[in-house]
Amino acid sequence: MKIQKKHLKPFKNLFVIVLIAFAVWMLFFDANSFLIHHELNSEMDDLEEEKEYYQREIEKDKKALEELSTEEGLEKLAREKYYMKRENEEIYIIEYEDSLDND
Repeated sequence: MKIQKKHLKPFKNLFVIVLIAFAVWMLFFDANSFLIHHELNSEMDDLEEEKEYYQREIEKDKKALEELSTEEGLEKLAREKYYMKRENEEIYIIEYEDSLDND
C-alpha cells in the first residue's frame, strides 16, 4: 500500500496534473502539435526534392533550347528525329534487333 501511495503522491499535486495535461495537449491535440509538425516537415522535404528535380529538368531544357537555337543543332534534330535529308542525299536507317520495340 505504501508503494502505491509513494508513486501516486506527485499526481496529487495540482501543478503536476496541469503540467501533464498541458504536455499531452501540446504533443497530440493542439494545432501546433508534434505530429502535425512532423507531417509538415516530411512534406517540406518531399517538396524540396521535387523542386530540385524540376530545377535539373529546367537546366536540361535550357541546354536543349540553346542547342536548337543554332543552325547545326536544328539540322541535327531534323535529321535524327524526323529523318529529313538534303537534296540528292540518301539516308539509310539501321535498326538493330535489340533496339526495336517488340510489342
